[in-house]
Amino acid sequence: MEKIKERLTKLRAEADAAVERAEAAESKVKQLEQQILAKEQENTSLTNQVHRLEGELEKSEDQVKELKRTGAEGDSARAASDNLTRKVQLLEEELDSAEKNVKETVEKLRQVDVKAEHFERQVTRLEQERDSWEQKFEEMQEKYKKSKSELDELVTSMEGL
Repeated sequence: MEKIKERLTKLRAEADAAVERAEAAESKVKQLEQQILAKEQENTSLTNQVHRLEGELEKSEDQVKELKRTGAEGDSARAASDNLTRKVQLLEEELDSAEKNVKETVEKLRQVDVKAEHFERQVTRLEQERDSWEQKFEEMQEKYKKSKSELDELVTSMEGL
């Protein structure tokens, strides 16, 4: 009887631990989903910035071409051309940096996706494990009730003797 109670207590503790692990995993999944959402927003923002910078780059390149055609107009035109060239270089560097950031963000997003899938599988596995423990617990309760009724019958029959 004492062993059954200890076993029942142990099963309850294991079931509670499984529930806590499942809740922790669900919390982690929610946190990762929020991180994914943030990364997607960052990715969208960077993509928009890349498009804007590409537009600025095209405008600057057009201006540089225009200045090159009219480059013979003097020193002021050369200075403006140099400034625009520097601006193009800066924009190209910004574009390269933005593209690099987009690639890194996409890679991080993929990693987060993989982790989220992993945690989802863990949650599923833990839920299955919890269900198994609940089923075992119910079986043990049924065995306990059956054993108790048999013991009660035995006590009743012993008293009758």
